This record gives sequence, C-alpha cells and structure tokens, in this order.
Amino acid sequence: MSKQKQIRRRMTDGRPLNQVAALAYRVTPGGQIEVLVMTSRETQRVVIPKGWPMKNRKDWKSAEIEARQEAGVVGDVGRKRLGQYLYWKRLDTHFALVKVSVYPLAVRRQLADWPERHERMQAWLPAEDAALLIDEPELGAILLEFAQSRAAHLLAAPKKQTSPRAPRSAMASAAGPAAV
Repeated sequence: MSKQKQIRRRMTDGRPLNQVAALAYRVTPGGQIEVLVMTSRETQRVVIPKGWPMKNRKDWKSAEIEARQEAGVVGDVGRKRLGQYLYWKRLDTHFALVKVSVYPLAVRRQLADWPERHERMQAWLPAEDAALLIDEPELGAILLEFAQSRAAHLLAAPKKQTSPRAPRSAMASAAGPAAV
C-alpha cells in the first residue's frame, strides 16, 4: 500500500498519523546541552529532524536516518523514546493531526554534504532557546526535560575504546625476566 493511501486510510478512521523525530544534541565543553534546530522546507518554521517511519526499520533507526538526510548529523541514537508530541501537518488539501515520537541523537559529527543542505537553515542553540523558538509546546517541554536530565550527558559521553589484548608472551616479556 502506498504512503498516500496509508495516510488517507488513517485519517478517515480518526487516528493521528505517526512520525519519528531525532533530538540532535551535543554537550559543550562547559557542560551545557545544545540542540540542533532547523527550518522546515515549506513554511520555514523552526523544527527538529523528523519524518515518516520507514518500512522494516525500528522507529529509532528511522529517526537516525531522517537526521542524516535532513540535517547532515551522525551520532549515537537512543533506542528509548524521550516522549511524544502532536502537531498539525499541512497536506495538499487539508491539515492532519500527527503524533511524533522523539528519540535522542548524540551528535558525533556533522557532514559537509547531505541531501537537504540547500533546503533548510540550521543552528545549534541552548535547549532553553530552542524550546522558545519551536511552535509545539509539547516538543519544547521534551527539549527542556531532556536537557536537564542526566541521560543527555550519559548518551553524549565518549565511547570507551577497548584496546586489543596483548598476547600473553608479550605481557610476560614486558614485565621483565621470568623467574626460573
């Protein structure tokens, strides 16, 4: 079934449509949480990367892919949803109610080139400032709650590199001559 048919069927039975979003963030050297916000393509509203769930993918994975396509960010996505918010999406002939599930994405790098880079403006802002610019109050509350949580800092912490184990003989020779 095509995406448009799914949308029409869902709207006629009264249920909101579903989308997924990535709350792309980083921790500054001073320990402050900054959130990546960008403009929507058509209305130029301040939003976070979001899109439709992808077939045969987990919602958190779809959110991670949307963040790469829309904002050019790559990082570690949390598999636990931070929260959900509702908004009215402008479609060709009418508006539809959409429920968006938000997943955290600790940004490790920002790409120099990505599919929608010429279609949107973006900015890194403190979570408090981003929450003020976003039109959806529920999303603003999710941003603020996450920025004040310990989870943001844990997910953004550098991953520990595991070093390969040295062979036992190398370890013995490094310790000095063995007692005979």
